[in-house]
Amino acid sequence: MTTVRLARCAALAGSLALLPLVTACSGGEDNAADKSKASPTAVTAAPAAGVVAPAKVEVIANLTGCKPKIRIEADQLRQGLCHTKKIDYLITTFPEEKYKQVWLDSAAVYGGKYLVGFRWIVSAKKPEMLEQFRAKLGGEIQQLRGIGPSVAPSAS
Repeated sequence: MTTVRLARCAALAGSLALLPLVTACSGGEDNAADKSKASPTAVTAAPAAGVVAPAKVEVIANLTGCKPKIRIEADQLRQGLCHTKKIDYLITTFPEEKYKQVWLDSAAVYGGKYLVGFRWIVSAKKPEMLEQFRAKLGGEIQQLRGIGPSVAPSAS
């Protein structure tokens, strides 16, 4: 793992550790105005499988041809690592759509491409593989911008 990738993973893990605190402090108010602003993600059928997500980590992994090693088992998410000869990738599922959005907001700091479905996300070391997974799982590929300096060399 490169140093940049390792730093990203560590920061993401730290932000996920704060997730229970953020959700616990939400107050539990049911504000109709806030609900009207939310734009729910469309449920996308998985073309090859003929199933509709949300699904368990194990179900998504099976559709992509791997047996996952569960890395995170929490109230807000489950995450499994798939390791194959071609690629390593993470499958993250969420009990509610709002947790997926918090995860995406946290990951936006680092940028990158993700395959996003209803209450699940697949992230891969080789983003070009996401299109192949999309054919099996459905969902949409999202490019997160990221913040901070570019890793590309400057022209000066």
